[in-house]
Amino acid sequence: MTEPLPPVFNRKNPLLARISSKKLLTEGCETKRTWHLEIDLLGSGLSFTPGDSLALLAQNDPTLANELIETLGFSGDETVLNPAKEETTLTRALVENYIITTPDKKLLRSIAEKTENVELSSLLDPEKKKDLADHLWGRDIIDILQANPEAKFEASEFVSLLKKLNVRLYSIASSLAYHPDRVDLTVAVVEYESHDRKRQGVCSSWISERAVENSDIPCFITPGKGFRLPEPDEDVPIIMCGPGTGIAPFRAFLQERKETSAKGDAWLIFGEIHEQTCYFYKDEWEKFLEDGTLSKVSTAWSRDQDEKVYVQHKIIEEGVHFWSYLERGAIFYVCGDAERMAPDVDKALHQIIMDHGGKSEDEAAEYVSQMKANKRYRRDVY
Repeated sequence: MTEPLPPVFNRKNPLLARISSKKLLTEGCETKRTWHLEIDLLGSGLSFTPGDSLALLAQNDPTLANELIETLGFSGDETVLNPAKEETTLTRALVENYIITTPDKKLLRSIAEKTENVELSSLLDPEKKKDLADHLWGRDIIDILQANPEAKFEASEFVSLLKKLNVRLYSIASSLAYHPDRVDLTVAVVEYESHDRKRQGVCSSWISERAVENSDIPCFITPGKGFRLPEPDEDVPIIMCGPGTGIAPFRAFLQERKETSAKGDAWLIFGEIHEQTCYFYKDEWEKFLEDGTLSKVSTAWSRDQDEKVYVQHKIIEEGVHFWSYLERGAIFYVCGDAERMAPDVDKALHQIIMDHGGKSEDEAAEYVSQMKANKRYRRDVY
């Protein structure tokens, strides 16, 4: 008798999983909120490998959607089409289906035409891409509408000018071998103030704060094919650099290593703002150090002293040890911020190869290129 095929979950057919537990990882920290979430897979058959991401079908803040509806002069009960061309209410479409934060050029062009706004129209010139980005930074659709109150729309027309709400990817922070039927996430709430309004990230605020325990979470797996552990019996050292929520996949890696009795040294490099309030999963790292799953932990706390210390500084500081790992064929994994952290860590890697490997700048660049070609330098940055 043939085994039934496991179910296929995707954007059109997401798994409705449930949040079973939420814990604030930054208790006592006044400047950021990062959450640990445990999601029950309910015997769904959903499978994943450490290094994969969980794709979430997020929802917009209903308060923002209602404010937008009010600004437009609608009731919210108007019938519109969702991206699948199915009839739904305007309220539901704005909460579940469309981007209601950053305005699309189609909407901006329509507003400019309806109001004869020359300034806005000129910003849509292809040559003024940076000027438009600067103008839109920290502004949502509602800000543009409130600045152009004479722009009037039919509900269906307005929705046709919006882009579909994207799925959001989060690195999985657990191993199925270690925690069967469960997927964990590490989520930092994106929030800031701009133009006298409080702004929040669509998905981070939804999954960590508006979604409560037992809420249905539409999700599916996105494979992280380039971000994989070596085989457990391979005696290959690994270095894992994951500041902030970049720690997530390495928690999954270490849980997997524990369950598979993996060989090879493992070094974790973690950074955050304060040791006292932002040392995510500290107790777990200590247990893994005790049982040999983890060989070494290095930490960088950027705000605990006058001079800011980041993971790249820690890498340089421990350059001799880092080079010894590289010389033994270590795989170097980096996860987290693509804009600042990843380039700074890359520079530190080149610096170590020059300082401790005795190589020139060109030779160091070639060494790094070879690491990439041999899949010894793997990055999951965003």
